[in-house]
Order: sequence, then C-alpha cells, then structure tokens
Amino acid sequence: MPAERLQKIIAAAGIASRRKAEQLISSGQVKVNGQVVTELGTKADAEADHIRVGGKLLQGAQRHVYLVLNKPKGYVTTMSDPKKRPTVMDLIHGVRGRVYPVGRLDYASEGLLVMTNDGDLAYRLMKAGSHVTKTYVVKVAGVPNDQAIEKLRAGVSIATDDGKRVKTGPAGVRIVKQSANPWYEITLVEGRNRQIRRMFEAVGHHVEKIKRVRYGPLKLDLPPGEFRSLTLKEINLLRTACTTGMAPKRSTV
Repeated sequence: MPAERLQKIIAAAGIASRRKAEQLISSGQVKVNGQVVTELGTKADAEADHIRVGGKLLQGAQRHVYLVLNKPKGYVTTMSDPKKRPTVMDLIHGVRGRVYPVGRLDYASEGLLVMTNDGDLAYRLMKAGSHVTKTYVVKVAGVPNDQAIEKLRAGVSIATDDGKRVKTGPAGVRIVKQSANPWYEITLVEGRNRQIRRMFEAVGHHVEKIKRVRYGPLKLDLPPGEFRSLTLKEINLLRTACTTGMAPKRSTV
C-alpha cells in the first residue's frame, strides 16, 4: 500500500477527524514503529507500519458510516461532556462503527447534524474554504428594522470565543413569519460558534430559537432525536458540495 499522510490514515481509521488527527500528531500522541512523530507532513504505510495513537495500535480503515440526526435542544454536540450534560452520542444506537459530529450546534439549538467516521469528508466539510451552506430558521425577540437586516446581509462585526472581533461574511436573510417576535430564514457559509446569536445581538436583538433545516444538499426530514443513514446519492452530493459550495442568496423579501 502506498504511503499516505498520517492524519489521513488516522482519519480513515475512524479515530478522529483529520483536523483532530493533526492535533494528536502535533501533541506527540502518535508513534510510528515505536518513534514519536510530531511533523504533520510525515507519511506512513497503514499496512506495513505499526501506528499507535494514544498508545493504542491502529487497526486500519473501518467501514465508513454516514448519518443525519435531528438534534433536540438540551444536548451538547460533543463526544462527552465534563458537566455530565446529555450529548448527541446518547441519541445514536445500533450503529456499527464509532461516529462523531461534523461541526456543532450549541446546547440550546436544534436541527440537522451530520455524523460520520469518515475523517476526510468531515475535515473537508468543516474547513473554512469548503463554502458549504447552512440554513436555519430563527425566532427573534422584537422586529429588526430594514437597516439592521441589511447589516446582517452585508456582514457585521462579532466577538469570537477568544475575544477577537471578526466581520461575518454575506448572509441570506428572509422573513418567514411576521409577528411581534418574527421568524427568519438565515443562510450562511460560515460556521462560527454561536454566530447567528452574535449576529443578531450586534444589531440589538436576542435570538429565542434556532433550528438548522439544511446542510449543503441535505434537508431536515426527521423528528427531534431521530437519525437515519445517508443514501449513496446524498453522500456523493455532500462530497460535491465541499468543492463547489453555494453562495447564500441575498434575498430582499
């Protein structure tokens, strides 16, 4: 078998996403034939070399599993939680293979979440340049004026988790239900933590509810807490979306 980059081999074995695999390598948790490897460009042969991750011998590539879950509110999008809160892993039963979430939805958010053990696809979906669109329906406290909506469409300055400020990219914003606390459809190509909440806070409005209803070519079609396997067609469409992307529509409705 030809030599491949270590992070790709680890991701193919279902240990972690490629990004997480890079962190494992950089932190000295990977050994090849008994030697610690920390250089990300290092290559190995998955069949001929003995590769250990965190002391455990790599067993080679496993069968890839692709799921879509309708995450309910009150679950964290992690493998485990130090605060002992329910995680999305508690909702996955009877699946052969260890899957992990692609990206995240915060504790109070709900909706479509992709889960897989295909580390290469997960890496491509999550990297900044993938431009895979995500669409949400959002309930807002109070009615934003036209100027606020245009700011959201053009991009606003928000704080990041590390205290820095960034300008969000263009967003599709469309009203779907007019009321004292209206609902909007928001389409993004970014996926920063708590981005939509922080975007609306930047124009003076609190977000009451968030549900992700689309992820690239996938559309939410499950009750809360349920999951299903992706079809071969959906998997291929997801792979294609990583390379083609789709810019959000700047709706004026």
